Amino acid sequence: MKTVRIILWAGVLAMAGLLAWLTFSVTRSSEQIAEGPFGVPFQLVDQRGQPITEQAFRGKPTALFFGFTHCPEVCPTTLFELDSWLKQVDPDKTGLQAYFITVDPERDTPELLGTYISNVTDRVTGIGGDPAKVAEVVKGFRVYAKKIPLDEKQPDGDYTMDHTASVFLLDADGRFKGTIAYGENPETAIKKLENLKKG
Repeated sequence: MKTVRIILWAGVLAMAGLLAWLTFSVTRSSEQIAEGPFGVPFQLVDQRGQPITEQAFRGKPTALFFGFTHCPEVCPTTLFELDSWLKQVDPDKTGLQAYFITVDPERDTPELLGTYISNVTDRVTGIGGDPAKVAEVVKGFRVYAKKIPLDEKQPDGDYTMDHTASVFLLDADGRFKGTIAYGENPETAIKKLENLKKG
């Protein structure tokens, strides 16, 4: 009986130690996200074919979205809604900026990105580039993106992309301030952008 009790207490202590370590790790990770710029440094190109780096996300609060031009619903809907929200929150275009980073750089050339986005809004700038470099950015911003074949029997054929659908909100220093979820209540989304603009 004494041995069983010792084993149980040892298990309890081990579990407490594990929980303390997990709490410390999560807290430290959250602090790192809040303290420093979110994401990773990068060298890509914008929809005009001009070089662009993470420094574009500095100086003004930023709404950042990851998507692709062949997206059937989520991406065009998000672009349309984001355009509407930005027009309401920042009509003179001086307080907020927005970017769309492709998760499908193999198909999304700068020219295609520019055409796709400009058909919906003039408030968002597209970003793409070398697929390997884009993949590093996707991973560095903790975004999920996966190529899904449209026909399982032809894995190298036509495909779509499964990806994170949230809009990331960054302050003027590039720090993570929250997200706007896909399908979020418009009033809530607008309030989040107003708060972001105020800093």
